[in-house]
Amino acid sequence: MKLLDYINSLLLSWGVSPSAAGVLDDVAAFVLILLVAFLADAVCRHFVLRAVAHLVKRTKATWDDVVFDHHVMSRFSLMVVPIVVYVLLPLVFPNASSAPLMAFVMRITLVGLLLAFLGFASAFLKAIYAVYSEKEHLKNRPLKGLLQTLLVLLWFVGVIVIVAILLGKSPIALLTGLGASAAILMLVFKDSIMGFVSGVQLSANDMLKVGDWIKMPKYGADGIVTEVTLATVKVRNWDNTVTTIPPYMLVSDSFQNWNAMRESEGRRVKRSINIDVNSVCFCTPDMLERFRQIDLLRDYIDGKEAELRAWREEHGLAPDDASPNGPRQTNLGVFRAYLTAYLYSLPYVNHDLHCMVRQLQPTAQGIPLELYFFSTVKDWVPYEGIQSDVFDHVLAIVPEFGLQLYQSPSGRDLERLQAADI
Repeated sequence: MKLLDYINSLLLSWGVSPSAAGVLDDVAAFVLILLVAFLADAVCRHFVLRAVAHLVKRTKATWDDVVFDHHVMSRFSLMVVPIVVYVLLPLVFPNASSAPLMAFVMRITLVGLLLAFLGFASAFLKAIYAVYSEKEHLKNRPLKGLLQTLLVLLWFVGVIVIVAILLGKSPIALLTGLGASAAILMLVFKDSIMGFVSGVQLSANDMLKVGDWIKMPKYGADGIVTEVTLATVKVRNWDNTVTTIPPYMLVSDSFQNWNAMRESEGRRVKRSINIDVNSVCFCTPDMLERFRQIDLLRDYIDGKEAELRAWREEHGLAPDDASPNGPRQTNLGVFRAYLTAYLYSLPYVNHDLHCMVRQLQPTAQGIPLELYFFSTVKDWVPYEGIQSDVFDHVLAIVPEFGLQLYQSPSGRDLERLQAADI
């Protein structure tokens, strides 16, 4: 203040009028405040921020490298100038609040401070999101939607407060006045509000997270979830296209999530072949002897023959009676037993889960024989390879049991029939 008094007396000694001297005095004081503010900003940027960066690098933790990085701290330093100006103005100009011009400058300074704070808070929240999104138990959660919601709320409240400051009204009174237009706001932000609520439901019920394989044919989605935001869920399909789905559609409609299969102990294989009915017959002794040479069937054939001898003995027949009495074996039954033993011999079949070969209802296309088992390999490409290897073997071994696969007649079959008639 002594410096300002000296400048004022110096201006009066030069013959400047008292009113003009007062104006020049105020200008000089305001310029001095700005110089002090920018000096404080320079000190903060060149010394304080560098000291913080040096301390952060020396710590063993990695989260502080993200939270206190240069981008966040530079946003923080933007608040130095408006803070210094806002604090010094009432000290240098005690009647600043009553002077219209100074009151306007105070409002503009406060608005600048709030904008700088909003920028810093946004950068800080994004840094926190970057830290927590890398954690193993949180990295697949829809944190981005929560971040966007917080940013929308932060800037919404900030804009309301800024408008209230510029209008010279209380923010609470302004918010109360906006209550009448709540319906319009609900209509404008309908998708964002529904997206936020849906995102909370998806996360709370563990219905969906980044990295899940989902299938939603209604929207053409069949692939991996790459991003869950406030307004959209992005799915990269297996053909490398991207499908965008509103989050509330995933809550209101049905979709298939394959993540439970990935976390389970096996991926199901359920596929059948059709056996020609005309190729099914009882096994002759020569056929049984030939089947007994197959390691996977030896115990089964011996067990069934022992059951047959016991049945004949129970019914007063000779154990080696060659008559067709008793529970005789069929080539289809032996084939089912072989396929069951074959599946149990494979190392990539989970024997603790269901594993069976069953006969379905005969149709006009033959007798469906279904293989039902679970593969321990669940990734798509190797899983398809395993499934193909199993059925390659099944298709190739069918003739060894005197069976034939059903196949609709082709043009070549018709040509053979015509040639036979000739």
